[in-house]
Amino acid sequence: MSKASEQPQSPTSTVMVAEPGKGGNPLGTSDSTSLERIRQLFAQPVLASFVAGGVAGAVSRTVVSPLERLKILFQVQSVGRNEYKMSVPKALAKMWREEGWRGFMAGNGTNCIRIVPYSAVQFSAYNVYKGFFEKEPGGPLDAYQRLLCGGLAGITSVTCTYPLDIVRTRLSIQSASFASLKKDTGHKLPGMWELLVTMYKTEGGFPALYRGIIPTVAGVAPYVGLNFMVYEIARTRFTREGQKDPSAVGKLAAGAVSGAVAQTITYPFDVLRRRFQVNTMSGMGYQYSGVFDAIRQIVKTEGVKGMYKGIVPNLLKVAPSMASSWLSFEMTRDMLMGSYNSGFL
Repeated sequence: MSKASEQPQSPTSTVMVAEPGKGGNPLGTSDSTSLERIRQLFAQPVLASFVAGGVAGAVSRTVVSPLERLKILFQVQSVGRNEYKMSVPKALAKMWREEGWRGFMAGNGTNCIRIVPYSAVQFSAYNVYKGFFEKEPGGPLDAYQRLLCGGLAGITSVTCTYPLDIVRTRLSIQSASFASLKKDTGHKLPGMWELLVTMYKTEGGFPALYRGIIPTVAGVAPYVGLNFMVYEIARTRFTREGQKDPSAVGKLAAGAVSGAVAQTITYPFDVLRRRFQVNTMSGMGYQYSGVFDAIRQIVKTEGVKGMYKGIVPNLLKVAPSMASSWLSFEMTRDMLMGSYNSGFL
């Protein structure tokens, strides 16, 4: 969003000088024109946001991969399962001791394969939806319009990439030291595509790949909406008087605040999503017939705090995750759009 002093250049603004002794058109003019056309193509808001969103997703998830996995391990534990009933530092140490660096990164490859299109679709869809509310291209939106556009963008992105999310969850827990799962993992653990095919064939076909989609959508819509809305507000607060954009540190802080607020409010939906994603795995100790049945059973057997299992490592990861996501998004988007960037998001 920095609009710093660079001026748009037309395709004909670059003057190329022909090499001595070589007649004809100036050398390089055709290539220059082609490159300028490509640059203008990627400077379109929706495409620039798509590419920048993909970069932001990959960066943010890799940065916090150990905490992301630990959050999932906490979430899927039920009563009587104490393998990871410990503090975050001890759990991370246990993960490192038993699985090493691969344990920290377990499921991250799948997560990045999922998060790149997820984040790309989310940011580009947001630009599409906000076009219905702008009075003019690049015009400002109020807080509620950003909330609505963000919610719709979240629903769009999660629907497009949900099968990869459920596979990522399975990969994250299948190598963990859950005693009840050991008997089922004596052979080589399946990879992403093998697991995807196995779920499709043995767990009910296409619907198996969307198990847990309802609580996911219910949580993602307000989460993404709040994230966009709070980020814009926080971004303004971290912008110094007389400037249009905050510094890199200000963007990091705004991203951390928006992620923490949005995640805390919507966290119970995330717990429900994880529980349903592993609901049919043998040895997990629970079976839910629906969303309300899951809430009833969790509250009855684990208390209200059961709806917030894993929130500590989650909040520890949300700040660096969203901070790095927003900063890398803005930097990539500004690089692609350059002087064509006419406004925030």
